[in-house]
Amino acid sequence: MRNKFVVKLIESYQANHNGYRPPRCRFYPTCSQYGKECYLKFNFFKASFLLLWRLIRCNPFHRLAYDPVPLTKQEKIEFLSIEAYEKKSSDDN
Repeated sequence: MRNKFVVKLIESYQANHNGYRPPRCRFYPTCSQYGKECYLKFNFFKASFLLLWRLIRCNPFHRLAYDPVPLTKQEKIEFLSIEAYEKKSSDDN
């Protein structure tokens, strides 16, 4: 419930503020998009922590960077199982 509300707030921000100024975010995806993805993937507390950590690093002294939202435990398991399957199939050939 809280996550849906926060996602709506972020979407409202993106719709109303991003068109007026040139993009200045030091990261890709932007901080607002990162926050939206966090709240869609994780619970409220973990998403809030990840977004706060991202906002702390968003300053002129930090280099430009690609900083994707971390994988969930399930996504990590799926990624590793696909990787293991591909390795096994290449070993069989």
